[in-house]
Amino acid sequence: MIANPPPWPNGARCAVAFSFDVDADSVVHAAHRAGARDLPQALAHMRYDPFVGTPRLADMFARAGVPLTAFVPGWVIETYPAAIETLLKAGAELGHHGHFHEWPSKQTRDEELATLRRGSEAIERFCGAKPKGYRAPYYGLSRATFDLLIEEGFAYDSSLFADDIPILLDNGRGSLVELPVPASVDDYNQYVSARAFDYLMKISPPSQALAVFREEFDAFWELGGLFVTVWHPAVSGRPAQALAIRALIEHMQAKGDVWFATLAEVAGHVRALEAAGTWSPRIEKTPFHIRNILE
Repeated sequence: MIANPPPWPNGARCAVAFSFDVDADSVVHAAHRAGARDLPQALAHMRYDPFVGTPRLADMFARAGVPLTAFVPGWVIETYPAAIETLLKAGAELGHHGHFHEWPSKQTRDEELATLRRGSEAIERFCGAKPKGYRAPYYGLSRATFDLLIEEGFAYDSSLFADDIPILLDNGRGSLVELPVPASVDDYNQYVSARAFDYLMKISPPSQALAVFREEFDAFWELGGLFVTVWHPAVSGRPAQALAIRALIEHMQAKGDVWFATLAEVAGHVRALEAAGTWSPRIEKTPFHIRNILE
């Protein structure tokens, strides 16, 4: 049912890349600017991320021996270095996630480029290497994003709900590995009920979300796909939700034949397969439509 699944290392049935968007309270400042100081409830809700959720998850993944990728806005790295240090000590990959969690689609090309470079500089200062990967804040890609990522030397993006396996995005001057996200595994869709954000979901037990995540994984395992999570420490770093992740990891490990990897490792594997001629990904030319379909 997946027409062209890539061969995964060591004969694994599927690949799993756990990723977290470590936003902290950057989202509050980005949305409300100077008014953010008048929203202590919202700020405290999101500061749970660096002070509690991120250290808890970093420790849990290290104990499980499972790698993770953390997409972090530059401002969060500068403001909460101790939390980011716990991720690096756990062996996490740091990916680019804007600087103040800005919408790329609401920026000019020059503004987006400046944001991209500012966030990259923050990551490079902190861990000594430029980020290889990018996830757009709010998934809010602009018309210019892929061109800018290619020009700035990024290896991959992970913002699209475009496939069940890696693909290539080619703009005619270069290419980028796209590591797509399953549409149902964002934890906001499962858990978030917060009056501070006027985001009121029906509160359900984490076991319900776990059933969704587990069934998604089982399908990817059967069909040979790439299973990527999009979770947030302010949401999934809370006690019951974190235990649900631990149960999911245990389910995956018991099932076996799973390649656990960072997203950078997956992108590197795709390029190695392509170079060796042992597998060819689907190629999407960008922009997807050169002319307007409707005037």
